[in-house]
Amino acid sequence: MKKEKLIAIAGPSSSGKTKLAVNLAKEINGEIISVDSRQIYKELDIGTAKPSFEERQGIKHHLIDIIDVNEEYTAANFCDDANRIIKEIIKNGKIPVLAGGTGLYFRVLLQDFDLPRVPPDKELRNKLNEKSCNELFDMLLNLDSETANKIHCNNKVKIIRALEVCIKLNKPMSSIQKKKEAPFDTLWIGLNSENREYLYERVNHRTDLMVKNGLIDEAENLFNKYGNNNILLNTIGYQEFKPFFDGKISMESAIEQLKQNTRRYVKRQISWFNSNKEINWFDIEKNSIQNILNEILKIYNNM
Repeated sequence: MKKEKLIAIAGPSSSGKTKLAVNLAKEINGEIISVDSRQIYKELDIGTAKPSFEERQGIKHHLIDIIDVNEEYTAANFCDDANRIIKEIIKNGKIPVLAGGTGLYFRVLLQDFDLPRVPPDKELRNKLNEKSCNELFDMLLNLDSETANKIHCNNKVKIIRALEVCIKLNKPMSSIQKKKEAPFDTLWIGLNSENREYLYERVNHRTDLMVKNGLIDEAENLFNKYGNNNILLNTIGYQEFKPFFDGKISMESAIEQLKQNTRRYVKRQISWFNSNKEINWFDIEKNSIQNILNEILKIYNNM
């Protein structure tokens, strides 16, 4: 059975994925599906670099602003929602263009990886959340070292989710993760730069623009509204300002911490996407958006 074609644009933060996706969608009569685990949340706008309506240029975007900050949303939820939307886009005679930087979302949707369907248990999560990151990570190492070694030791949200799956199913999460056939004929496009400093300069510049555009006020309003919300405390762009609001560090220190955390995240994103050997990489320092777009169209038309 012939698989449906779609295009996936992946890469680290600040590499220009959104702009390329919009230009590509205009060329091929496409619609964009955001592959971003934070742009799904309403009110998280500046800190997640959510594209404005002007930046979207009339192209329909999906899976942006779909849930509240205090709601649960898993990679499995994303997979189900994205699959439904892809079918709708194709049914309407258009081409799905997926763009974002959340590697796990790409993997569960487009590659050979399937996640166990375990509903959230709020009572269990609340109990686990009372423990420190170190305690939780040690628990996960004991229950499922394979999964633990794939999660950053300070990512409390992911550690708790992995523990939840292990505890509810009474077995390691890694033992029940299933392989599946890749469901679509995907053209993988990656944006990056061999010159890491060039990418870091883009990160720093975008951070400065975020601050100029009101990021600190946005973060303060969100913390005032939601308190010590797990999503806010585990999202780059917001978590760095909590110590500033608490009077523990200066604004300058918070901004510098944001730049540093984003650069570290960029390293992790690059490492994740480099494991996907199907990606056609383009160096954003050496190629203009138009040049990259022209090359994508050549490859796509020959699929």
